[in-house]
Amino acid sequence: MVKRHVLQALEARLVRCRRCPRLVAWCQEVAREKRRSYAHESYWGKPVPGFGDPEAAMWMLGLAPGAHGANRTGRVFTGDRSGDFLYSALHRLGLASQAHSVGRDDGMRLKDVWISAAVRCAPPGNKPQPDEIEACADWLDRECAALTRARVWVALGGIAWDAALDLAQRRGIARFAARPKFAHGAQVELAGVHLLGSYHVSQQNTFTGRLTPQMFDALLARAHQLARSPTRAASESPTDAARSAPRSRSARPRGPGRSP
Repeated sequence: MVKRHVLQALEARLVRCRRCPRLVAWCQEVAREKRRSYAHESYWGKPVPGFGDPEAAMWMLGLAPGAHGANRTGRVFTGDRSGDFLYSALHRLGLASQAHSVGRDDGMRLKDVWISAAVRCAPPGNKPQPDEIEACADWLDRECAALTRARVWVALGGIAWDAALDLAQRRGIARFAARPKFAHGAQVELAGVHLLGSYHVSQQNTFTGRLTPQMFDALLARAHQLARSPTRAASESPTDAARSAPRSRSARPRGPGRSP
C-alpha cells in the first residue's frame, strides 16, 4: 500500500512536468488538432505515467507515448496497435486481465508487471532528442526506487535499452566493462537485475514480421521465468545490490538514432 502511494505521488508530479518545450508543444498540438477518427474524444495531451502492479517483479520499458495512443488515452501503450500487441501477449501469459487496452477506465489490471517509457511525452516523428531522453532520466530513477521488487527489466527497442543501461550505471548496479549492444533476446546480468532486450512492439516491426507474436511470447516467458527464479542475483533487490556493486562511471545518454 505504501508503494502504491509513492507511485501515485510520483504520477501526480510527472503529469505536471514541462521540462521539454518541444514535447509539450507537440503533445498539446496533437491533442488540439486530433486525428479525425478520434475527433469526439478529449486527448490526454501531457506526460504519461507508468502503469501496472506496484509489486511487480518485471518492469517493461518502452520508447515514448504514441501521439494518438497514450498521448490520447493517458495510459502507456493504450489505444493503438502497439498496445494491442503488447497486452495481448501479457494476457496470453496470464499477466494482464484482458487482451486489449483502450482507455484508463477499461478495467485493465496487470499482475507482477509494471510498464513505463524512457520518454514520458510523445515526440514528433516518434524520435526524441538526446536532451529530452536525459531530461526524463530522473523519472526513471524515482520509479526504479519505488519498484523495489523489479528484478527483470525488459527494454523494448534500442532507446529503451540504452536508457536501462544508463539507469543501471546511475544506480550503481552495472556489471559490464564494455557497453552491451542491443539485440532482440539480448540478456545482461546486472547486480540484482536481469536486463532483456526485445524489438519494439511498433507496427514497423510487428506488421513486417520482424517481431512475431511467437517471438515476443517466448521472450516474455523467459522474462517471467527469471522474475520467479529464486537465484541470488534475482532475489537481491536493485536497491540492496547497489550497496555492494562496484560503482561505474555514469554513461551519457546516446542519441536515439533509428531504434529497432
